[in-house]
Amino acid sequence: MVPKIHKRGKRTIGLLYYLYGPGKAEEHVDPHLVASWDHAAPDPGRDPEATYKQLQQLLDQPLALLDEKQRAKKHVWHLSVRNGPTDRILSDAEWGDVARRMVAAAGIDDPDQGAGCRWVAVRHADDHIHILATLAREDGYRPDLDRDAARVQAEARLLEQELGLRRLKPGDGTAAQRPTSAERHKADRQGRERTAREELRETVRRAVAGAQGEEEFFNRLAAAGLLVQKRVAPSGDLLGYKVALPDDRDKDGQPVYYPGARLAPDLSLPRIRERWSGDGIHGGTILESPKMVSTAPSAARRRTAAATWEAILVIEHGEDAVAAAHIAAAGEVLDALAKTSAAHTRHELSEAAREYERASRSHVRAVRGHDQALRRAARDLIHGGPALGRGEDGATTAMAIDMLFFLIVATTHWHAQKDHAQQAEAARRAAEHLRLAYRAAAEQPLAVLHQRGRHLARPLLQRQADTVRTAIPGLAEQVLAEPGWPALAATLAEAEAVGHDPAALLADAAERRELGTAESISDVLVWRLRRAADLPADATSTPPAARTGTTPSTTRASGRSHPRHRRR
Repeated sequence: MVPKIHKRGKRTIGLLYYLYGPGKAEEHVDPHLVASWDHAAPDPGRDPEATYKQLQQLLDQPLALLDEKQRAKKHVWHLSVRNGPTDRILSDAEWGDVARRMVAAAGIDDPDQGAGCRWVAVRHADDHIHILATLAREDGYRPDLDRDAARVQAEARLLEQELGLRRLKPGDGTAAQRPTSAERHKADRQGRERTAREELRETVRRAVAGAQGEEEFFNRLAAAGLLVQKRVAPSGDLLGYKVALPDDRDKDGQPVYYPGARLAPDLSLPRIRERWSGDGIHGGTILESPKMVSTAPSAARRRTAAATWEAILVIEHGEDAVAAAHIAAAGEVLDALAKTSAAHTRHELSEAAREYERASRSHVRAVRGHDQALRRAARDLIHGGPALGRGEDGATTAMAIDMLFFLIVATTHWHAQKDHAQQAEAARRAAEHLRLAYRAAAEQPLAVLHQRGRHLARPLLQRQADTVRTAIPGLAEQVLAEPGWPALAATLAEAEAVGHDPAALLADAAERRELGTAESISDVLVWRLRRAADLPADATSTPPAARTGTTPSTTRASGRSHPRHRRR
């Protein structure tokens, strides 16, 4: 149940005409009253003798008894209450009770005292009602509407439980603004799947991902085809911006612009600048420029996996403000990965990014600067360009998605511990989309590894099984019984062939991050080992020694991983 308080107005009659009218797209069916302040208000929808004017005069009657100073300039209070598409259809009596509970919660009326403002509730669809109230009483009393939005939301949560409706998560005021009914109807008329506000929000988010300054940000907005207007102070300083879709016009044919802050709280220019405030410096060290490292898609994805691996530990054990920065920066990585993904993973990655957007914000204010490894990863992904869905590009995509999945699981736990219900639920939904994206990305490279593992010489295969039993005794039998075990065996053999201690690598990979949410522990360990050992993600590029099932005559640092891969 979603209650929404609309902007206050001056004309009661105008709102009545809308509520009882056909709607903007003939969507209003059988408009009628379900409740009113005195249980006896005339109903122009069902009573042929009643008129809109009569109902308006009764609602506004208290205003006539007040002098100019006592009257509110905007006296029309408007609340809509909407159920979800999966909720059962409520009866008129039930909607009437919802209306009475809502006006009492908001402070409009107090049924226990028998005194309050005049109001009516109109139903013109199965799934919602509108409540109109006059913010005046005969004695000049004005209702206390401080925090009315929070109070009706709290009442909605109680009503959901009592009426057996889908129970929504309580919000904390950090969510992006929902599209209005008018915006949704306009999108339907134009044949859009999403409203202009939603399309703009996603485009701006992707333009921010990994950007290092205003020039790059605004260039990306222009390249995406958006119309951009900047707000400049007399001094020449840039104060803000607003964007529009070229084909989204008002009745006068003018573009409909949305300021960044109206798209999402963290898309205002001051909040975007916070992301750039620590760019280039992390722990006193200048971060590498994109020109200093390879920006090939596969290299960018491998660096993304490495940055994500380290970020998980920060979210799990770091200070809240630093963890919040990493959680926010992870949204940039998801946006960048979705923007540059291959066709077979693009949809699920885009859905994951949209869902995670809600999880990226909370009242824990992020301290920027410590999250620059993730922001640089997002930048690398953008500069690396679109990845192919095969070869090293496809395999490193699977590796990056696998790491991001566990980061988002850690984010879910972090929000849940702080009772951020909406954020935790959004992160959970994002993780489910990442599961689907991972399956699509990992299918081909894991199939190649699986075949390679099945062709390992029996003594070598047995040695890798012994390695598993030694390194992870508590998980060994489960791993060895999984369909993905041959792929892990092949990876262990490759790591050993290039000089690593496979037991040390495996123990470290299993110890540092939880595995309980993995569908296949062996699959997860494959990507962790291939990242840690710098093995090609695409098995077709593996070292010759690993392919033949032999081991090198001289291995590095027997009994431990190479110094580059020790735990940091």
